[in-house]
Amino acid sequence: MDENILGIIAGILTSVAMLPQLIKVVKEKNAEDLSWVMLIVLISGLSLWVWYGFLKDELPIILSNSFAVILNITLLSCCLMFGKK
Repeated sequence: MDENILGIIAGILTSVAMLPQLIKVVKEKNAEDLSWVMLIVLISGLSLWVWYGFLKDELPIILSNSFAVILNITLLSCCLMFGKK
């Protein structure tokens, strides 16, 4: 298997992992059980992966982690909007 295809498949799977959580939070408008600290740490790590991808000129790393950053920033925003009152 071509290593770029492998990277793209792995990136897609790991990037969409939080999508069911985001859908649940948006539907229920409830994010009380989410840890905003975990999301900030995750976003930081994913952002570093994006930076690494640019340094190595690796499109699968850049694309998958950029998508994951956007998804998790959206989830963090929901956490702030729908969290504990």
